[in-house]
Amino acid sequence: MTERILDGKIALVTGGSGGIGQAIATHLAEAGAEILVHYAKNEAAAQKTALKITNSGGRARAVQADLRDKAAIGGLAAQIDKLDILVNNAGIADGSDLASTTEAAYDNVFDTNVKATFFLTQALLAKINDGGAIVNISSTVSIAAYPDLIVYSMSKTAINGFTRSLAAGLGSRKITVNAVLPGATDTDFIASVKDYPSAMEGIISATALSRLGTPDDIARVVTFLASPAGAWITGQLIQANGGMHL
Repeated sequence: MTERILDGKIALVTGGSGGIGQAIATHLAEAGAEILVHYAKNEAAAQKTALKITNSGGRARAVQADLRDKAAIGGLAAQIDKLDILVNNAGIADGSDLASTTEAAYDNVFDTNVKATFFLTQALLAKINDGGAIVNISSTVSIAAYPDLIVYSMSKTAINGFTRSLAAGLGSRKITVNAVLPGATDTDFIASVKDYPSAMEGIISATALSRLGTPDDIARVVTFLASPAGAWITGQLIQANGGMHL
């Protein structure tokens, strides 16, 4: 049984309707937090996540916003009175190299991964209680070379810089800010790769623990950082990747 170390806390998890976001929402709820499950388009999936939490005795509700739209961010922020934990998880990837990346694809990745994270955090900053926690979901591709994910890599590198600067800026309020950098994780993001055994073999062989990560692997790290146990950790880029590229 999970220790309820987050009783009385309120958490917003962006992109909480599936994959890593859903796992984070579930783990934070198991630790006692009330969860705002954010979604952009898939209301049914977000409601399913919220229902899973409430059916297990937790508290959760789904909230919608297209975080690429600053006005929509303002609308979401207006629905929140106070917050203890913000998990900036929502993001997209684009599998293109430099030569094939279009301007539209570039803008969509940066609007979703960087602009949305920046302005949502800005809009909620006054509502996050002192002593709270912000966890940004980055990626191992931000610290390793992936030419076919060049724009995604750039966007997550921006998140790393945002994390460290924000941690320094919020230290006086005792708000911790950290980034979690997943490696290859068993979600829809890499579902197509599973059709290519040689590609999967390459991923596994590059990982010290010789397996894909799971959403639960990432969620446990986020829950730790959001809990009192992680209160002395801030400004860190934490690789949760099973020892990828050691």
